[in-house]
Amino acid sequence: MSQLTFHSAGESHGRGCFAFVEGIPYGLAIDNAFIDEQLARRQKGYGRGGRMKIETDKAEVLSGVRRGISMGAPILLAVWNKDYRLDKAPELDCPRPGHADLAGHLKFNAPIRDILERASARETSARVACGALCRLLLKEFGIEVRSHVVALGPVELPADFQATWDDLARADASEVRCLDAACDEKMRAAIDDAKKNGDTLGGIFEVVVQGLPVGLGDHTQWDRKLDGRIGQAMMSIQAIKGVEIGLGFRAARLKGSQVHDAIEHVKSKAPRSDAGFVRPTNGAGGLEGGITNGAPLVVRVAMKPISTLMKPLMSVNIQTGEATKADVERSDYCALPAAAVVGENWLSFVLAQAFCEKFGGDSIVEMKRNYDGYLKQINKLGQPENAPGKHGVSEGGRE
Repeated sequence: MSQLTFHSAGESHGRGCFAFVEGIPYGLAIDNAFIDEQLARRQKGYGRGGRMKIETDKAEVLSGVRRGISMGAPILLAVWNKDYRLDKAPELDCPRPGHADLAGHLKFNAPIRDILERASARETSARVACGALCRLLLKEFGIEVRSHVVALGPVELPADFQATWDDLARADASEVRCLDAACDEKMRAAIDDAKKNGDTLGGIFEVVVQGLPVGLGDHTQWDRKLDGRIGQAMMSIQAIKGVEIGLGFRAARLKGSQVHDAIEHVKSKAPRSDAGFVRPTNGAGGLEGGITNGAPLVVRVAMKPISTLMKPLMSVNIQTGEATKADVERSDYCALPAAAVVGENWLSFVLAQAFCEKFGGDSIVEMKRNYDGYLKQINKLGQPENAPGKHGVSEGGRE
């Protein structure tokens, strides 16, 4: 099979945003309602602006699917824009601090409008459509992805707050995707205050993935380490400024005995994706040496406040060189809850890509056969009598 790849196209006020996905194996049931559900989740959240009242995002499948089943061919998804006015959109002359306006203008010798249309976070609709496809693939193997907001502006969850997997299923019930009622109220108040003052807020969200098998990613080259690939992918989301896995930056301030996870073994008759090796803690966040270790993957992502301010900062008019206030485009006051949904789906693409590399297969049937064979292999190695000998060959594996 071909490598799982994704390319997006489209502008914020163009005809639409488009997701070109290649490498989805043959035979995957494509649930259009699930894809549309993810797109709808992306549009929600306390602090969103007027654009979300105009758009009702849905994905139209233009190629690669027949009778609801992937054909093993490239899949093209279109998320059409109702607010289509690219040619009539006004030009901007006063670049917004924190945005791609000025750097893009200088780099391409192009009008700011030609830069901001593609730099806009509207592009994430294509990423979510792609990620939703990938989630359908991961679900076939029992892999699920959830998220919640852990900090928004000055409001942060208590240091001892521990969210269970079941708790995470409730995050959508909160407009700020916060699982603590007291913090939920304070976060909404912080957004109200920012809106009143023409300002914006960012924050931190956490994505948790359950069901990943041991062995995704590779320790042998820098660009194959899964943590590195996750970092690059999440940092590529608009307005993201930081990514950490597991304890992340906190690990730098602790002793090794407080950071690393002890290993235990449980016996099981049924094959397990962790081969029976479990950890009572998860400081590593599900990754060791760039390889998944079977524990839940925990990724935290920091989003800066949105660059467009209703009370703009000072800037410079690129036509006259005069000091003036930055231009204002219709925007959000806080898009952190929506960014968490983008993070869920975009992380799903990275994981599906690694999953396809590991288990291959031109069809879902072949991939499942490969996956089942791998589980048998690692569970066999999970028994002490079958551990590899000094030459790297397990005793149980010799004929």
